[in-house]
Amino acid sequence: MSEGNYRYRQERKESEKKSREKNRKTGSLIKKIVIVCLVLGLLSIGAGAITFASMVKGAPELDSTKLVDPLSTKFYDMNGNFIYEYGKEKRTKITYDQLPKVLEQAIIATEDSRFYEHQGIDVKRTAKAIFVNITDDFGSQGGSTITQQVIKNSFLTPDKTVKRKVQEWRLAYELEQEYSKQEILMMYVNKIYLGNRSYGVAAAAKNYYGIEVEDLQKLTLAQAALIAGLPQSPNNYDPTKPENLEAATDRRNVVLRLMNRHGYITEQQMEEASKVSVTEGIVTNNQQRMPYEAFFDAAVQEVTRKLKDVDISTDGLKIYTTLDPKAQDYAEKMLNTNEIIVYPNANFQGAFVFLDTKTGEVRAIGSGRNEYKAEFFGNNFAINMKRQSGSVFKPIFDYGPAIEHLKWSTAHLINDQKTTYSSGEPISNWDNQHHGIMTIRKALQYSYNIPALLTLREVGLEKAKGFAEQLGIIFKDDKVYESYAIGSNTVSPIEMAGAYSAFGNGGVFNQPHTVQKVIFPDGKEISFTPEPRKVMQDYTAYMMTDMMRTVVDTGTGTTANVPELDVAGKTGTTNFDEKTKAKYGYPNNATNDSWFAGYTPQYTMAVWSGYAQNGEGNYMAGDTTKISQRMFKAMMQNFGSDTSSFKQPESVYAVNGELYIKGVPSAEVPVIPKINKEDKPKDWKKNKGKDKKQKGKKENPGKGKGKEKKKHKQD
Repeated sequence: MSEGNYRYRQERKESEKKSREKNRKTGSLIKKIVIVCLVLGLLSIGAGAITFASMVKGAPELDSTKLVDPLSTKFYDMNGNFIYEYGKEKRTKITYDQLPKVLEQAIIATEDSRFYEHQGIDVKRTAKAIFVNITDDFGSQGGSTITQQVIKNSFLTPDKTVKRKVQEWRLAYELEQEYSKQEILMMYVNKIYLGNRSYGVAAAAKNYYGIEVEDLQKLTLAQAALIAGLPQSPNNYDPTKPENLEAATDRRNVVLRLMNRHGYITEQQMEEASKVSVTEGIVTNNQQRMPYEAFFDAAVQEVTRKLKDVDISTDGLKIYTTLDPKAQDYAEKMLNTNEIIVYPNANFQGAFVFLDTKTGEVRAIGSGRNEYKAEFFGNNFAINMKRQSGSVFKPIFDYGPAIEHLKWSTAHLINDQKTTYSSGEPISNWDNQHHGIMTIRKALQYSYNIPALLTLREVGLEKAKGFAEQLGIIFKDDKVYESYAIGSNTVSPIEMAGAYSAFGNGGVFNQPHTVQKVIFPDGKEISFTPEPRKVMQDYTAYMMTDMMRTVVDTGTGTTANVPELDVAGKTGTTNFDEKTKAKYGYPNNATNDSWFAGYTPQYTMAVWSGYAQNGEGNYMAGDTTKISQRMFKAMMQNFGSDTSSFKQPESVYAVNGELYIKGVPSAEVPVIPKINKEDKPKDWKKNKGKDKKQKGKKENPGKGKGKEKKKHKQD
């Protein structure tokens, strides 16, 4: 054997030996990894089982009464007295034999296509939902079967948590063991909310199409598809509302496509049904109206904002509100008759919020008249409407921030002289005059615009914005402009009431709220009482209050004065731009919005009046601009029982009727006399109550070409 061959064979043996050793080590490592994985897996399974068991342990027991009885929502007033049960009287229970086959197919195709195959949980659908939730926020994708929806609506809170989902799975499985598929399906179709105040498919057929229980088999394919599509968003797909027609049609057609996909209807049937108008067969619904719709609508908006995915039509809630029934009755009488306020015509509108100054609890809501009267799940002017605020915004954006940040006294001097916005656009007072040196008290008393703008400049936009936001004011796109000094921004009555109540509450802000607490069927209680927030110094609140007393006593707000009460407040009006006046033939003194916001130590009220839309004759002039003040006065006279006065804090002292902050040097003290009647402008009596023009801009004056310039008429 040659030396070369020998060396080769030796090297090969050594190589094979090393390879075997390497394989043994690798195999050993793999075994170790497998063992570790098995141990970890067992531990995970054990931990998962323990966690799963703990979650399941807290699940409620199946209660047959909750599966059968309707879970309507009950409303209570401020004292816990029952007022109204929403949903109970609107349900009509039917049996499986009465359920039209076409409606059953439409519901199953839309909500749970494998309903007759699974045992309460659709594994494929659930797996897909879990995958989506892992890659997104938990709860972003649902996988609920009809059985699970019955469980959720009957026993569980709407919280999107892993624990609630696990409990839902367990109860759904148990439900399937105790009841037949047909029984479970009827639990679902007899409970679901379908809009138009309809609970269950029989009520929906009656309320939408006038079809009685004995005639349910007359439902057409198009009608059945529309009803089956409603549960996803009943109020947005309700075809009785003109604004919903496009969305209702799209949703109905989605159901038809699903029915075709799952083999329930042919393509030709799908196409023919898709061509049918969603309004075909719709009947006028003459159901009895619920009481206090504007207030309860506001309460439900509040509940659904805080409690995501809650459904008041099926969740069996007890909603304890802040409602004062007597105040609400009077508010509705004031808006809907001419017994308290004489309105110029049927189109004239009003909206207001009446709340407790110290707590922020809303006692009454006024929202629209005649065709614009607020409806439950409708358009609520007091909560949702945004209109330009006019001079009622000056305490919030100008003078309040000046006292807070610059420590001005009420006698601080300002020169009412010819001025322009930073853009160069002119600004003028309502009387088109300049009044020279004056105190900020007098400037607010007579609602002059130039001093308000000059005050804002001293404060600065950012500080003014921060002050207003602390009072609950929301600015569109988070931007502010100089023209906001005289109220070119938009606000809602509830925002304005909340902001003014802080001045009357010593600088403490309570978010306006219509709900005290909500109790779920399982006893879970959620408080809606917000935490009070100190948003300004007590001297700011009191000095602004004292200035606004002057507005009501001898200024632009005398119509709102209630002699027996300590009242502070501010007026605000806006006018139309030239283009709108020309289009509708409005006179030069035409007013668009009229506001009054005021308060006593007991109650705060913000009132808007005007017209919902522009049109021939839809403007205010002369005495009609005072209607908002009359509304305020009427409510305060009837319900204001606290005759105490606002208490001057120790941080404030008075000299000659003007207020100063202790510890802040002021050269103004010796020379500023108390404002008296002789200080009024010469033409005050002549112009009092009349409408004068005021130029301003809707947004930032001078910014951008072609933007419409908004004129503001102030008090």
